[in-house]
Amino acid sequence: MELIRVDIERTKVFQGAKCEFNNIKETFTRNLNEDAKCFSRNIYMNEIFMKKALEEAQKAFEKDEVPVGAVIVRNGEIIAAAHNCRELSKDATAHAEMVAIRQACEALEAWRLLDCDMYVTLEPCSMCSGAILQARIERLYIGAMDPKGGAAGSILNLFDDYHFNHKTEVLKGILEADCSQILKDFFKRKR
Repeated sequence: MELIRVDIERTKVFQGAKCEFNNIKETFTRNLNEDAKCFSRNIYMNEIFMKKALEEAQKAFEKDEVPVGAVIVRNGEIIAAAHNCRELSKDATAHAEMVAIRQACEALEAWRLLDCDMYVTLEPCSMCSGAILQARIERLYIGAMDPKGGAAGSILNLFDDYHFNHKTEVLKGILEADCSQILKDFFKRKR
């Protein structure tokens, strides 16, 4: 009789543990599915915003400017969009990123672009990287890397190698092939 009672208790404990395991497994699976949906949505949104930056780069291409485009996004809405215009404006600082930062500051009536993300078709130079950090941009999404002048990992990395009072998260390779191709086409045409 005592042996049967012990086996019943063990069975109850085992069933309780099995039930708890199934609950944990179900919660984990549900969270994993939600994370996957969120990840897919983020990839989709990143591509949409990078395509907008590519549209800006195309405008620069058509004006015979180096085809780099940038957009700044806040709460899922584009608040600034710009392209390189150094040649036309005769302004060495008229990079797509700098023009977009100026537009966003004007739109928000603030120099701190808190909760803003930037999408740029080409890795920023040191001037633009410094401005991105100074403007407190939260995330930087880069299309193509710039092995000749990039300051987000190619030549130097202002975002990771130095300790500033603000940290910008950098994500690379968004529509990289498209972002590289427009530059290749531009310089091929120039030669």
